Parts: sequence; C-alpha cells; structure tokens
Amino acid sequence: MRLVLPLAAVVLAAAPAPGQEALAVPSGQALSFVDTIHDAAGPAGLTLRFRFLAPAIARDGGTVDPETAFADMQALCDGFALPRIPATGPRPAQIVITLMDREVPFGAPAPEATQFFEAFVPDGDSCLWEPF
Repeated sequence: MRLVLPLAAVVLAAAPAPGQEALAVPSGQALSFVDTIHDAAGPAGLTLRFRFLAPAIARDGGTVDPETAFADMQALCDGFALPRIPATGPRPAQIVITLMDREVPFGAPAPEATQFFEAFVPDGDSCLWEPF
C-alpha cells in the first residue's frame, strides 16, 4: 500500500518549529520563524507564505529599513523557503516572505503592526523577485 501525503503536510513537516532555527540574514537582525501559510491561493495559483518575526523592522525604534529588509527577504526565500519545497507534488507558483514586528494572525487587520511582504517566483536554486 502506498501512502500519499498532501502537499501541506509535507511542507509543514519540513519547516522547523517556530523559533527553533537560527536564521542568518544580510542585515544581521534577529529573526524567528513563525509559520507557513499554504491554504490561501495567490493570483498565480499555489502560493506558499513563510512568515517571520522581525522586531527590528518596528516603526518606533526599529533599526532595519525596507531596503535592508528586502535583502533579508531575498535571502530567506533562497536559503529558507526553497529548501523546504517538496521535490514531488505540485510546485508553488509563488513564494511570499513576510516580516512582521509582532505576531499577527494571517489576514487579520493590525494597523499597529509593521509588516513587509515580498513575492518571489521559484526558479531552480533561487527566487526571482516578483513585484506586487
């Protein structure tokens, strides 16, 4: 008998538990993995969203600006998200990397939170930026 797991289970199994992996990014800011959202399709089809807590992007007292955060999001897509996409099954058409200064439930309004989002297209061993 052959066991087939849904893509979502494979993706979630491949991601570390929140806060358990040291994440190195160009800015050197301290980040922690929050979760992967896999059940909200994007405009191009299957979209995987990798969300990270990044207190240094805060409006008040934050030390990381949007341009610096973009380099971090590129690094997270290339080095964190891509290796966690399963080799079999449907491939995502888009990867969205989210940095947030505080945990926000996906899709919930949070005007007090600072959040940066960037979309990428998986292309072999790298992510290509896809402007929103």
